Amino acid sequence: MMIEYLAIVFTIPAVLTIVIGAFAGVLIGGMPGLTATMAVGLLVPFTYSMDPTLGLMLLGGIYCGAMYGGSIPAILLNTPGTPAAVATAIEGYPMSRRGDGAIALKTSVYASFFGGTFSVVILLMFAPILARQALNFGPPEHFLLALMGLAGIISIADANTSLMKALITGVLGMLIAIIGTDDMSGSLRYTAGSIHLVDGVDFMPALIGLFSMIQMLEIASQRGYEKVDTSALNAPSKRVKLPKGLGKFMALGSGTGTVIGILPGEGATIAAFLSYNFAKQVSKAKALFGKGNPEGVAAAEAGNNGCVGGSLVPTITLGIPGNSVAAALMGAFIIHGMIPGPELFTIYADRTYPFILSLFIANITFLFIGLSVAPYLARIALIPPALMVPVVCAFAVLGSYALNQSVFDVYLMIGFAFFGLILKKLNYSLEALILGLILGPIAEAGFSQGMIIGKGSPTIFFASDIAKVMWLIIFLLLLPPLINYFRNHRKKNG
Repeated sequence: MMIEYLAIVFTIPAVLTIVIGAFAGVLIGGMPGLTATMAVGLLVPFTYSMDPTLGLMLLGGIYCGAMYGGSIPAILLNTPGTPAAVATAIEGYPMSRRGDGAIALKTSVYASFFGGTFSVVILLMFAPILARQALNFGPPEHFLLALMGLAGIISIADANTSLMKALITGVLGMLIAIIGTDDMSGSLRYTAGSIHLVDGVDFMPALIGLFSMIQMLEIASQRGYEKVDTSALNAPSKRVKLPKGLGKFMALGSGTGTVIGILPGEGATIAAFLSYNFAKQVSKAKALFGKGNPEGVAAAEAGNNGCVGGSLVPTITLGIPGNSVAAALMGAFIIHGMIPGPELFTIYADRTYPFILSLFIANITFLFIGLSVAPYLARIALIPPALMVPVVCAFAVLGSYALNQSVFDVYLMIGFAFFGLILKKLNYSLEALILGLILGPIAEAGFSQGMIIGKGSPTIFFASDIAKVMWLIIFLLLLPPLINYFRNHRKKNG
């Protein structure tokens, strides 16, 4: 049977559809403000007139390509193309500024391919079994999962950022995240009477402001600018070799991303940050994190691409979307009369399995695109600031406006840029602010629902065996950075 499905995938129309989808996904992911969710959601109605299998292949190719594409502007311009690429920017952009942009881009595309391929293998082999296990995750476990991500705030604190400042900015990010309508009571919180804040603060303008615009403001304020080491950029792409030892970080990110993707409601952003945090804990070069460590790029990119196959596990087996992109894809299944569930693997197996197999070709496609185009893109770092600053600022404004067609989002992006610049000058951690902003709502929803289920008793968060294991992981994540903090504090006072 599998040979028959492969024969469907390797027809000329199918391969062309997958390649076009993956290429379009890379372009969309590379444009800040244009997310994979937007692209898939907009194209779902257009696939109604297409052959169902080809329509699903097109959307799957866009999904895979966009998850990788977001890393390109994150590395080159410190402007994450997608929210999941934020963790990539932390290490990728410093590498680009010192002339290692080609290495960062090559690491990114290999890690994305590794993570995406691994997750699709898991989807193909174990989808029904893993989907049943995902049902064991309730609100308490979702709260603990967000807590695991927020534990990264402690890890962010290093020699340049004090633990207290990282915690303050992390809490500040969570406070900003609760602006808007309370999901449980429906009441408005801290909106100041503005209708634009009823739905809360959109984190895409915040990301663009805190990453891209801040960098442009700093460059514009300098009389001279830091010259980029061009030796690595001038080398032919074949000579750009990856640092040794990245394989284990790609494997770590792939496993983490796939597991997080399987859990309904979680997304690639939390997978990327968790993978990045795990990599920092196991790395032998912890001091290089935040200064351009390719290990962080490898783990983060493998993590967010691992979510692709993982998020489709509960989507096609149980009808529970793994994330927002998977929800849009589920709409495509439904409009073609394919109701998610066991029937997809029996009655509609001739459509489902070719769709899953097409994801392998989509991953190969963006791997080829990344290896052939990325070395030339890395030379963006050589563009003079007088030209780069206005162009990037224009894209930042367009990216902020494009998501909701809202001028308010543009003002929000500019406000975050100036606010973040002040925090950065005071040596506060912007990464901790982003973590609190993104993971705060997930933690709040899980905590509120968990307390309701537990009838007001916090013991609900320790009740299941899964919860106990997760508490242990949180403890292990917090232990090394806390030991280092107190050790450094003792040395200073010694």
